[in-house]
Amino acid sequence: MINVTKPSMPDYSRYCETIQGLWETRHLTDNGKHVIDLEEQLKEYLRVSYLSLLANGTLAIQIALSLFDFEIGSHILTTPFSYIATSSALLWEKCIPVFVDIDAESYNLSISDLAKKITKKTKAILAVHSFGCPCEVEKIDALAKEYGLKVIYDAAHAFAIEYKGKSILNFGDASTLSFQATKVFHTVEGGAIIVNNRDKLSKANQLKYFGYKKDKSDVVTMGTNAKMNEFQAIMGLLNLELVDEWILKRKALYELYWEELKDYTTFQKLNENITRYNYIYMPVLFGSHELREKVYERLVENQINPRKYFYPIINKFSYYQGFNQDTPVALDISARILHLPLYPDLQREKVLEICSIIKKAIR
Repeated sequence: MINVTKPSMPDYSRYCETIQGLWETRHLTDNGKHVIDLEEQLKEYLRVSYLSLLANGTLAIQIALSLFDFEIGSHILTTPFSYIATSSALLWEKCIPVFVDIDAESYNLSISDLAKKITKKTKAILAVHSFGCPCEVEKIDALAKEYGLKVIYDAAHAFAIEYKGKSILNFGDASTLSFQATKVFHTVEGGAIIVNNRDKLSKANQLKYFGYKKDKSDVVTMGTNAKMNEFQAIMGLLNLELVDEWILKRKALYELYWEELKDYTTFQKLNENITRYNYIYMPVLFGSHELREKVYERLVENQINPRKYFYPIINKFSYYQGFNQDTPVALDISARILHLPLYPDLQREKVLEICSIIKKAIR
């Protein structure tokens, strides 16, 4: 079975050699040497100033929300076209997600619908760079300034993305990353929060470590346990050495798909100001839900496992039926989208085979 994605990993012997030292130091967690090293290397690689590593990307969103001390019941504008973690983090922080529709081409928040749904109860915008495509950050920033809102970006898909020559992670009041195993860069599980000043970084570090002061002499806020451990950090350090090579391989496969399917499907429209992209996924859009289902079935019959992503959208899950349902574009896109296999180890011949099956199904 060819799956939609496959985790990339470093050389096995190098990983074993590197973790061997942990049996000597027994320093496995609590801000160990490798976590500190990875934070420093990621700050340099991603060109950001204030970054804190965390146990996973969902906790990163929760901590980002906690930075701003939103009152219980605060309305946060967000997208239904995302993984469930985006909205579940809001509920864990006692905020109310208000779902905004998406743009039909970029799959990011619709700026016009965003403006319509701002009320006196709105306190922030939680936007997602969908499949690594940067949001219209200047327009979101302008709305936020006009209405006094905070802006948090769920950048789970946006590792290494650059916009107008600048890291996309430097926009907004905070950005979060996911380093889950299937991402472009991973630490098996893990994540990070990126903020724009030292005070926020200090608060994020308190929140991820039970609310302690730096010297652990006192607990000064309600925190949680969101620390990354040394095994995760070592995986990240070794993967960081390889990620540029992996992105180039993804790019070649992405472009092959595009060339083969450009007359058969529609592709996500990437922001024209992208100066570096990571080719994390291969989303294609079909003309109807029925055609998407037909293509999906044909691929599965041939031992190829694509993914209907995101389907269903968040506000169609049973738990979210009481929240805003007025997102027709997101509903339409979710019914027609399909992600095709894309990962560095995938062979060109398999991509051509996948494209051939899709073309035959459409004909």
